[in-house]
Amino acid sequence: MSLVSGSVPVSEEMGVEETKEVGENSGTAAVEVKADERVDGGGENDTDDEAREEEDEEGSKLQLGPRISLKQHLEKDKDDESLRRWKEKLLGSVDFDHIGESFEPEVKILSLAIISPGRPNIILPVPENGNPNGLWFTLKEGSSYRLKFTFKVSNNIVSGLKYVNTVWKSGLKVDSTKEMLGTFSPELEPYTHMMHEETTPSGILARGSYSARSKFLDDDDKCYLEINYTFAIQKDWASS
Repeated sequence: MSLVSGSVPVSEEMGVEETKEVGENSGTAAVEVKADERVDGGGENDTDDEAREEEDEEGSKLQLGPRISLKQHLEKDKDDESLRRWKEKLLGSVDFDHIGESFEPEVKILSLAIISPGRPNIILPVPENGNPNGLWFTLKEGSSYRLKFTFKVSNNIVSGLKYVNTVWKSGLKVDSTKEMLGTFSPELEPYTHMMHEETTPSGILARGSYSARSKFLDDDDKCYLEINYTFAIQKDWASS
């Protein structure tokens, strides 16, 4: 899920930092690990880091004015037939006969899967409460993989949808990823996004259990799904 990538750093605790095609971006950001950055599965230091990042993003956001519903967007130009047709084309297959008055978009994550060449896809059930029970999945060391997910947008346009993932091992933050997905209009059919390919680290120091947190957020920092989970890297894939 941009789960873990790169080589294994050396420290006291050896650790490592995963329808409609919408493209792929290289969103993995390497995180320099320092000795005093130890946390317990996402502790106070990490919370402070995330708060600072959110403040920086907030200061750089483009102010687009008050949000209005899709129906209001169309009503503004109902007498301009050419502009109305252009908006309808821009919005794709939106059912204009059943547009509501909702100002807020809704994004529902429908499926998550880990794709690795030469083996069956790992289908990850989306937990309703955001906390899968036990070990969610196992990856083979030194294997290439991509994360694929589908989502549906309804009610209104969602702006700046992004995927954020943080990984810890033995309380040490070892990977942090943020990938911008884009802006999407409500559609009858779900969107599909495939992350860029990554390779899990290998060796005895890379093996073991990890904890992670994934979020899907928009420009207003509205969180549509947060998943807190554990996974493992082992010598081989888990048996079916």
